[in-house]
Amino acid sequence: MACVKLGSKADAFQRRGQAWFCTSGLPSDVTIEIGEMSFHLHKFPLISKSGLLDKLIREKTDVGEEGCVIHLHDVPGGVKAFELVVKFCYSMKFELTASNVVYLRCAAEHLQMTEEIAEDNLISQTEVFFNQVVLRSWKDSIKALQSCDDVLLFAEDLHIVKRCIESLAVKAFTDPNLFGWPMMEHGARQSPGGSLLWNGISTGARPRNSSSDWWYEDVSLLSFPMYKRLISVMESRGIRQEIIAGSITYYTKKYLPGLNRRQSVSETSSQLPSLTMTLVLSEEEQKNLVEEINRLLPVQKGITSTKFLFGLLRTAMILSASPSCISNLERMIGMQLDQATIEDLLIPNFSSSMETLYDIDCIHRILEHFLAMDQATGGASPCVVDDEHLGSPSLTPITTVAKLIDGFLAEVAPDVNLKLPKFQSLAAAVPEYARPLDDGLYRAIDIYLKAHPWLTETEREQLCRVMDCQKLSLEACTHAAQNERLPLRVIVQVLFFEQLQLRTSIAGCFLVSDNLDGSRPLRSGALPTSGEGGGWATAIRDNQVLKVGMDSMRLRVSELEKECSTMKQEIEKLTQGKTGWSDLPKKFGLKINSQMCSAQGDSVNNEKNQTGKVEKQRVKLPRKHKKQISSDESS
Repeated sequence: MACVKLGSKADAFQRRGQAWFCTSGLPSDVTIEIGEMSFHLHKFPLISKSGLLDKLIREKTDVGEEGCVIHLHDVPGGVKAFELVVKFCYSMKFELTASNVVYLRCAAEHLQMTEEIAEDNLISQTEVFFNQVVLRSWKDSIKALQSCDDVLLFAEDLHIVKRCIESLAVKAFTDPNLFGWPMMEHGARQSPGGSLLWNGISTGARPRNSSSDWWYEDVSLLSFPMYKRLISVMESRGIRQEIIAGSITYYTKKYLPGLNRRQSVSETSSQLPSLTMTLVLSEEEQKNLVEEINRLLPVQKGITSTKFLFGLLRTAMILSASPSCISNLERMIGMQLDQATIEDLLIPNFSSSMETLYDIDCIHRILEHFLAMDQATGGASPCVVDDEHLGSPSLTPITTVAKLIDGFLAEVAPDVNLKLPKFQSLAAAVPEYARPLDDGLYRAIDIYLKAHPWLTETEREQLCRVMDCQKLSLEACTHAAQNERLPLRVIVQVLFFEQLQLRTSIAGCFLVSDNLDGSRPLRSGALPTSGEGGGWATAIRDNQVLKVGMDSMRLRVSELEKECSTMKQEIEKLTQGKTGWSDLPKKFGLKINSQMCSAQGDSVNNEKNQTGKVEKQRVKLPRKHKKQISSDESS
């Protein structure tokens, strides 16, 4: 820290209890009281430097009071500042630094220590040091701005705060190597130990990080009102919003240690090296800080880290911040919900009811904000979703959010206090077109059914309606067909849609095979060279691989046909005298043509003559539903 030495005489002051005495040998003729401290001084050194003290001393002398006593309880900086002022009046040695220059400048202004009273008076001395030394140094400007909190009104009147902030805002754009000491010319030269070299001599200083966040730690030392003003000036000067958001995040984590509860100790210590020296705020102060930070954060999407926003929201709930603060944080999170993780969504329930372990309603509101923003920005709609558009960029955020919500539902499903309407409402809030597959939703539903075995058959069917059986993968269909927790209606739907999915896939394979077979005569006239499309040998090898895959598909379809036939016989026995096979799809809520099995079976039977006979296999229903069928037959 830079400093300037003033005065030439040795220090002749001595403190005795709550009083200061000058040991120059002459008895004091004036006493100045500041608070509980009294200074026993001499008139001439004071009136030769201060216009205010000259005026007050003359008033006391004209009245003829014995023992001139002057009360100065409103001196900026108090006893500490006035002690340095007295030393300046007596020409005693002391150092003018960035930490005391603001106090002395304000006190000199209050005591009217101008050039009209004496040449090179304290006002001019402090102004020169402040402008030519302090404002040119980043560190000194920070220290000076910190000291302004104690004399804020005087510092504002003298524009000291404004000048410090303007200086810091300008330097934030600049490479720190340009205004630090030692100046690094022609690159940073370092000693073997890693310290900087100055004319070949190790300075002991470490090279500074020249990244865009080099100033985060320094400005975090400021009080929040000063920090807020500095950030506002930086924004007006065009500093990128990402850098501003990073500084706000650093500042908040430093004074709200609860935000770092999910970080490791090493990670926290590396990010906030001076955290142990930070003043611990009270609960009310932390609450006010959260609300102020909420208003200060940039509102653009993706500028602020989603994990940080979730941590701030969680802290706001714990501290019972204002509803507007919590609502604004939920809206900001909703704008970039696709960047969150399942761990972020697991917000404990801090409400008085404590109905559930996690706050389901909060996540529902955040999802609604995301869907509203997605629609406002022209997001995907059901009418444009098909197989060709599943990978389009417009669907990526909504698909990511759908997967995120399904994962969150699976995490909260084991909570026995989670009511069916709340679980179903959150699951149904995700648009149908946002889920290319319903495997994640099926997993969450299965976990919920397992944790809530007391649900009735009607409630189970109602819950399963949010899932589309046609959008389950083959693995999920295989699991669902044997899942005893699912209603019988859903299991039958799964089996039919599984067979339909396989038939559609095989029909596509047949089409590709026909195209390949038709293309052979066109290319049999001349064999291409190695540089023409990969060569004839590659085409033959790919065709053979495709045929092997088709053969295995044909075997699987033959097995499913046998299962379908067996199921048809079983259900005909069950419904004999009541309903026919043609009414079965309506009974189970299916939208499949009842003639599909026979119509598509004929097309596949032609292929079965070449692949051989397949062993018959009966369908295996879960025990729960077998019991249900036997009971229906007895009735």
